[in-house]
Amino acid sequence: MTPDTLDHAPIPVATPSPAAPAPAVTADRPGSITLARHGEPALSRKCLLTSDQYRAWWAKYELGGLLAGQTPPQGLLETAQGAGVIFASTRQRAQETAVAVSAGRAVVSDVLFIEAPLPPPHFPAWFKLPPKYWGAVARFWWHVFDHHDGQETRTEAEARADRAARTLIARAESGEDVLVLAHGYFNHMVGGRLKAAGWKLVHNQGFRYWSQRRYERA
Repeated sequence: MTPDTLDHAPIPVATPSPAAPAPAVTADRPGSITLARHGEPALSRKCLLTSDQYRAWWAKYELGGLLAGQTPPQGLLETAQGAGVIFASTRQRAQETAVAVSAGRAVVSDVLFIEAPLPPPHFPAWFKLPPKYWGAVARFWWHVFDHHDGQETRTEAEARADRAARTLIARAESGEDVLVLAHGYFNHMVGGRLKAAGWKLVHNQGFRYWSQRRYERA
């Protein structure tokens, strides 16, 4: 895919792929659920872009992997080592994160955990922002005004987050600790569904790269 085609490349609406079946056994004490963000991506954010250029930048970001030379935090390596099951988004940056922390263990890759889309509003060409700020603007327009440009809507993403939370709860209720390697905003959405289902955030490293947010049954 060339940069020219990236400008018009749609980010697909997520449909869950078959994940590992949840054990039928319910444990006396459920395991924990940890939502972790991927490592730092290789694509630079040090640029000024129009809204159309940001749309192309985001499409390229969605296809890219991690910046070379990173070392996962020891705490995340320990979480992965203790997890009964590891899930990962199918995006390359999440897949490379999974390779970095899983120590060769099997990882359940599922489109269910990809990031919610970030289509920016259509602003004049003279208006430019760095990708970081375009991300905030695009998320606001998507969340508040349901601006989706034919991609996944907020309602669809919320339904996907609910499916993801139920998938994770089913695994944790068997007694397994669960680790998810995915994306900042969608992890936030899943965390909201976990809280609504009675799970408590007990360890919070925020949403920076490689960070963890661990939930336990309240």
